[in-house]
Amino acid sequence: MANRNTDELFQLIKSLSKGDKRNFKLFVKRQSGTDDLKIVQLFDALDKMEEYDEELLLRKNEELKKQQLSNMKGHLYRQILTSLRLVKDVDNIDITLHEQMDYARILYNKGLYLQSLKVLEKIKEQAKAYNQLTFHLQVLIFEKKIEALHITRSMEDRAEKLAHEVKEVNEHLSMLGKVSNLSLQLYSWYIKMGHARDEKDVSAVQLFFESNLPRCNVTTMGFYEKMYLYQSYCWYAFILQDLLLYYRYSQKWVDLFDNQEHMKTAESGQYIKGLHNLLNAHFVLNNYDKYNEALEHFEHFSTTYNSNMNTNALIQTFVYLYSAKIDKHFLEGTFTEGLDLVPVINDRLKEYELHLDRHRVLVFDYKIACLYFGSGDNEHAIDYLNKIINWKVDLRTDLQCYARLLHLIAHYELGNYGILEYLIKSVYRFMANMKNLSVVEEEIFKFLRKSFSLQQKKVIPAFKLLKEKLEKYQGNPLETRSFMYLDIISWLESKIQNVPVQKIRRQKFLAGRKNKAA
Repeated sequence: MANRNTDELFQLIKSLSKGDKRNFKLFVKRQSGTDDLKIVQLFDALDKMEEYDEELLLRKNEELKKQQLSNMKGHLYRQILTSLRLVKDVDNIDITLHEQMDYARILYNKGLYLQSLKVLEKIKEQAKAYNQLTFHLQVLIFEKKIEALHITRSMEDRAEKLAHEVKEVNEHLSMLGKVSNLSLQLYSWYIKMGHARDEKDVSAVQLFFESNLPRCNVTTMGFYEKMYLYQSYCWYAFILQDLLLYYRYSQKWVDLFDNQEHMKTAESGQYIKGLHNLLNAHFVLNNYDKYNEALEHFEHFSTTYNSNMNTNALIQTFVYLYSAKIDKHFLEGTFTEGLDLVPVINDRLKEYELHLDRHRVLVFDYKIACLYFGSGDNEHAIDYLNKIINWKVDLRTDLQCYARLLHLIAHYELGNYGILEYLIKSVYRFMANMKNLSVVEEEIFKFLRKSFSLQQKKVIPAFKLLKEKLEKYQGNPLETRSFMYLDIISWLESKIQNVPVQKIRRQKFLAGRKNKAA
């Protein structure tokens, strides 16, 4: 049986909207061939299935022959894509420019090269307006071809002007290639490793960044060059936990789009990602008022641009908007209220199951586990943490480590002392192998090992001592990640005061608001 997530035709059909399905059937009816009628039967059969099962498909549709199925699926796949291509997407600048380039080539091939040049000039202006360097270069290459083969008399000094334009665009493309490579490689490092774990990581990331950061003048850079440059600084700062630098470049990233509103439609995914990082920067810096402003800005964008968003943008909006809503509850210390988001998130995760990468789901699992832990429901916290722990360790090793640490603390809270000794050894060994043991974690493990033999009257003093030790490391950049992933100080205060973690977090939030008002 093929997996729902591996059969490409099944995935494509399940991604279609009602409108897409209707347009496909209208398109096929216009073709009206016998083969096309057969593929409609196959389309309907696959559309009705919840999971892809080839044996069941053939058994329920006897007119479909096994030896023909592979070819029919290939034909159906191509026809669906063709029907989707015919649906005009006026907001997709890539598709619009591709279409115009096709028209220019058709006109040229018909010998109407002057008409072709007019179309190319329009494409060039649109490409400039939307910062589409590769299309701009394609137009210039086509214009050079026409000028080399025909006497157009389109303007004086045509050759010199085209040569100058090509040189200018190539310079921008060269810079774009360098900063986009740097951005992608830094992001890849973060997805795989998380934050810098020790001085060796710090040195390696700094050396890589400084060696690959091109010399540039921001004032002469185009939109995409600036965007990837700001992204590079974001990933670099976030990996090193230089939170102020991270905030500064997240803001630059968002401002870039706010200053060119039309690019929010052309590159909505990049804008959404920028908003997410700006929100995250305010979150880690505990800038509650700025956080709320950015969240309102995001929600306004999501409603204003919703009708123009493609599936990718809609999914990104869901992921980052609901992630931000959970983080707001973390800031406010309202974990129990935050649990109201969980059913909605789970429904949307199921709805977008075919499209979401596992990394996004793991992050939601961890955040939801933290909501349950903060609200005192350790059993449900463990359920969500197990989803992360049982997944293969192929990305976000930091998330894997802190999921295990929180899992251990949740069992400690439940008094499951029978398995704690095993868990302490297992989690310690895992974190050591992943090179994710900071001083903060070492101190936590030391405490947990000794806690079994402590007399009841010595438990609270031991918690106080651990809290004092850990507070010394709160300003250390290499220890910041420990406090970002797990609010261990609030947990210790809850044990010392014998109140829920949620109450401690809420008290801190209200005290912070009161001090700010004063």
